[in-house]
Amino acid sequence: MLPAQRSRHFLSSFPLQFPHFPATQTRLFSSTFSSLLNLCKKPRHLPQIHARLILHGLHQNQTVSSHLIDSYANFGLLNLSLQLFDSITNPSSHLYNTILRILATLGEYKRTLLVYKDMVVTKSMYPDEKTYPLVLRACSCLSDVEYGKMVHGQLAKLGFDSFEVVGDALMEFYGGFSEFERKVVDEKPVKGLGYSKGLIFEASQSKSLVSMINLLRASVDLGSLVTGKAVHCLVLVSDLSKDLSVNTALLSMYSKLGSLKNARLLFEKMPEKDLVVWNIMISAYSQHGKPKESLEKLRCMANSGVRADLFTAIPAISSIRQLKSIEWGKEMHAHVMRNGSDYQVSVHNSLIDMYCECDCLMYAQKIFENVTIKTVVSWSSMIKGYVNHDQNLDALSLFSRMKTDGVKADFITVINTLPACVNIGALEQVKCLHGYSLKFGLNLLSSVNSALLISYAKCGCIDMARKLFDDEKIDGKDIITWNSMISAHAKHGDWSQCFELYNQMKQLKMKLEQVTFLGLLTACVNSGLVKEGRAFFKEMREMYGCQPSQEHYACMVDLLGRAGHINEARELVKKMPFKPDTRVWGPLLSACKLHSETKFAESAAEKLLTMEPENAGNYVLLSNIYAAAGKWDKFAKMRRLLKEKGLKKTPGSSWLQINGHVHEFHVADQSHPKANDIYALLGILEFVIKEARENPAGKAS
Repeated sequence: MLPAQRSRHFLSSFPLQFPHFPATQTRLFSSTFSSLLNLCKKPRHLPQIHARLILHGLHQNQTVSSHLIDSYANFGLLNLSLQLFDSITNPSSHLYNTILRILATLGEYKRTLLVYKDMVVTKSMYPDEKTYPLVLRACSCLSDVEYGKMVHGQLAKLGFDSFEVVGDALMEFYGGFSEFERKVVDEKPVKGLGYSKGLIFEASQSKSLVSMINLLRASVDLGSLVTGKAVHCLVLVSDLSKDLSVNTALLSMYSKLGSLKNARLLFEKMPEKDLVVWNIMISAYSQHGKPKESLEKLRCMANSGVRADLFTAIPAISSIRQLKSIEWGKEMHAHVMRNGSDYQVSVHNSLIDMYCECDCLMYAQKIFENVTIKTVVSWSSMIKGYVNHDQNLDALSLFSRMKTDGVKADFITVINTLPACVNIGALEQVKCLHGYSLKFGLNLLSSVNSALLISYAKCGCIDMARKLFDDEKIDGKDIITWNSMISAHAKHGDWSQCFELYNQMKQLKMKLEQVTFLGLLTACVNSGLVKEGRAFFKEMREMYGCQPSQEHYACMVDLLGRAGHINEARELVKKMPFKPDTRVWGPLLSACKLHSETKFAESAAEKLLTMEPENAGNYVLLSNIYAAAGKWDKFAKMRRLLKEKGLKKTPGSSWLQINGHVHEFHVADQSHPKANDIYALLGILEFVIKEARENPAGKAS
């Protein structure tokens, strides 16, 4: 063991009262000490830096301590590395991984296994995929087969055996032992159906536990539920249905292939259920959009006396996020802290996501700031939270801080950040993110290209959006990319380009989906193409079997309503297979106003006011319809209702970016320093437009 008592004297020579430093100052000191350690070339300087570290109250800082432990080891001062590690009150998993790597690299194999045991048994922490190979190497060098098998079992339960580097380490570990043991780790992903058939035949002959587990994993790799069920039959006839490891593999197979019904039946018949089994079911329900069932399984697990771990917490938190239940979220957060599962950054990331989804951004911010070793997921989750709550400047500021802290953004971070740029019209920021994607090769991903394409289009740069689309290879474009380009052209009123892309998709025999037709219908609405809209609406149902959603019906109602086909629009609403929502009634009410259909307007407005009693826009729209029809008593009633309810219509606004500065304008806004010049130019434009309408054959000067 590595007893903490051995090194308590290590800090006794510094009996100082450490001052409290603000978080920003602590980060500054931390960065300074890290820089000093990088510059340190002589071992005698390390204790001096260490002493300064203690003087500034950073003796428990996990990041700096990890760096210092590494530095001591690099100069051959392993004892000082160990003493420093033992002096940390609550070492993080990152620190454990650091010391394990050092010990294994320096050939201290017995100490490696002792630290591993302390980490797993005492602290209930687990190494990462980069450290497990080092632990296995220590077992191999000590010829400790039994301990190696135990490590294998633990990493397999945690799912680390799916990492190639871990699989290679297992092969190396078992390489010197019997054929049976080598076969245990023969778990490389399989992609051929022929291999699967061969393995089924082999399993039916040997009927061994290992063959069954290997074949179940092969079924998952192939995505073949039929193969998985066939293996289940083999398990039953081989009398292996009572073995926990086989049942666990079966349960994992059914859950990963989306067969929750079979997973549930198997789970209920299992004679023995350990923590891993419960975790698989809780996670399966959460991942397949059944959060209530997931939390019910969590409750049953607690009642059965099985204690949750971090692999229970993460799917449970995800389920609460889906339900948007802040009360359950707080309970789960407290439970995680009591159980000590909050040491893992993945749990913190899940909590950040959950609080953001539950509209508790303040709690999410607190957790984010308290995470000492933030991963790219931590930053990405917080940025996404800001964007979803319209705090776009905060999102961009956090992205900038992320880069300053030296964290490399991944494709998800870029995709989460782009909407913040679009929402404030920051075209230059979109270009910066585009440049960042090119620099780090993120643009090679179709999802990033689609996000950039949409962002450019929404910022008015349709040419740049089309260039991104055309530059991508035809076989690299997925359905999302095609749909994004159609939607972009549709919003810019370029219906001919939409139809051209649609015809290209048909020639390529692509499977068109609901989003494709939504873009086409939007193009028809913006261009007033009633005949084409009707044809697309019919084609999506009859030729492609796509059932129209609320958005599709809303587009058709809007298209028909604008063209004056109010009765046809009303009949379409009546024939809808589900109850129309505000997206359908809103366009119908607007059409009634446009064509002075007061009678129909009242019916549509009644539905809207019932669904959105706090939306001032609906009251204003209906009152304007009454005013146009000369029904001043009803107009006054609507205005009185607005006043009594204390509702105010949110004024329209727009953004414009010039030379990197975003200018925001509201309706009848006079706050801009150049407001007089702006309105003078608008007056000139209005005059030119009016003149062009009156003299369509002439040329405006």
